Amino acid sequence: MTDDLYKKAMAVRRQVLGDAYVDKATANVDDFNRDFQRIVTEYCWGEVWTRDVLSNKQRSLNNLCIIATLNRAAEFEIHVRGALRNGCTPAEIRDTLIQVAVYAGIPAGVEAFRIARKVLIEEGVL
Repeated sequence: MTDDLYKKAMAVRRQVLGDAYVDKATANVDDFNRDFQRIVTEYCWGEVWTRDVLSNKQRSLNNLCIIATLNRAAEFEIHVRGALRNGCTPAEIRDTLIQVAVYAGIPAGVEAFRIARKVLIEEGVL
């Protein structure tokens, strides 16, 4: 990975997740998780999020579908906040979660709606 791509990857990671989250994740880097943090930055943010075919808004909506389906509550909450940063509206998030409920199951949709509603209230958009 080039230093230039790494810098672009970190810039997108910070844009989507926010400085506080990225600072916390990188502050806890040690010998155990250093390689994992590098992989997350290189592949997720460098190889995927710096591509220009999909918008970051579309990537956020895709992530909400995937993460809700996997039932990863903490990551889902982070990515709802990221979706808002990427310009997703509450209506777009709502319709994305309706699709999750239909295709991944009502329990996944219930949990996703619960978490998304909490975030939307905390962010002052609901």
